[in-house]
Parts: sequence; C-alpha cells; structure tokens
Amino acid sequence: MNMLTILMQINVAEVASKAVEGTKIESSMSLWDLVLKGGWLIVPIALLAIIAVYIFFDRFFAIRKAARFENNFIDRIRDYIHEGKVDAAMNLCHSTDRPVARMIEKGIKRLGRPIKEIEDSIEIVGKFEIYNLEKNLVILGVIAGIAPMFGFIGTIAGVIKIFYNISLADNISIGLIAGGLYQKMVSSAAGLLVGIVAYIFYHWLNVMIEKVVHKLELNAMNFIDLLQEPVKS
Repeated sequence: MNMLTILMQINVAEVASKAVEGTKIESSMSLWDLVLKGGWLIVPIALLAIIAVYIFFDRFFAIRKAARFENNFIDRIRDYIHEGKVDAAMNLCHSTDRPVARMIEKGIKRLGRPIKEIEDSIEIVGKFEIYNLEKNLVILGVIAGIAPMFGFIGTIAGVIKIFYNISLADNISIGLIAGGLYQKMVSSAAGLLVGIVAYIFYHWLNVMIEKVVHKLELNAMNFIDLLQEPVKS
C-alpha cells in the first residue's frame, strides 16, 4: 500500500510538472506564433492591411500636397490680369503644381468669353482634380467592410475545426478545442482590427479632401470676382 501511494504521488508530480511546463510554453508564445494560429485566413487579412496602409499614405501625401499653395497666389493673378500680363499669369499657374493653379489656368484661357462659361470650365477642372484626389479611396471603404467578414469566416472555420476534432477523438478536452479556439479568436480579432483601421483611414482622408474642396471653391470664387472688378469700376 505504501508503494502504491508513492507511485501515485510520483505520477501526480509528473502531471503537475508537465502542466507547469505547458503553461510556461504558452506564456512564452510570441506574437508571430499567435498570429500563425489564426490559420490561412490571416493571409488575405494581412494583404488587406498592407493595401489599406499603402493607399492611406499614397493619398495622404497627395492630398496634403494639393492643400498647400501660396496665400498670395490669387493676389498675384489679380495684379497680372489688371496689368494685362496674361502670359505672366499663365506662367505662374503653369509653374505652380497645384489643383487651384490648374483651375485658374483654365479660367485664364477662357478670358474674353462670358463669365458663366469661364465659371463652368473652372468647375469642370475642379471636379477632375477632386476625382484624382479621391482615387482608390473606394478601395479603403471596401476593405473596411470585407476585412471583418474574413474574420467571421475564420470564426466559422474555427468552430468547424473544434467539432471535427471532437468527432475524431470521441471526447471533449481543452487540447482538442484549443486549436479551433485560437483560429476563431485570432482571425476575428485580426479582421476587426484591419476593418477599423481602414474605416478610420477612409474618413480621415475624406475630411482632408473636404478641406481642399473648400479652399478650391474659395479661390475659384475669388478669381471670378476679380474678373468682374473692371466691369464694376
């Protein structure tokens, strides 16, 4: 009886030791190992994340560049127009690589025609400029919508994996369901994270574009006003 008791104590000690070692291994799991447990669906989610980041920085710098122009740009155009230096005004617009300069340049080319026609031509150029700034923004919106869906698919795949493992082993244990739970939770978290980031990027860029639109409208209005100044005098 004493020998049996000693053997049982040894077995209990071995089981406890293995449990502690397993806990240590799990606690030392790296972030990369955790990501890999998300299954193959992590690959498309990661690709969506890369695309979202690329589009954001590409559009961010393009929009920020478009928003920068000299505060006295319209004043210089006014001076050139009043002095009859149309070529100088055209050269200034051509040398200024900004949407507002291209809009004003189109208006200068229409000088001598009715104000309404000049205004319409400026508006058309402005629409094209905004369209260029919004390029690929719709992709960000799509990523914000489909990334969580990929995570949801991962959740379903993880649950299927859990029940499949249980059906093979014909019993329920933490070891059997752990793999499926990892895939379920990691893929869901990754999909939601990418979707949220893409959603923030999308609206952030749209706010920046709205500010650029206001500046373009203001400068276009100032240009039309300066064309009407000689008539008023």
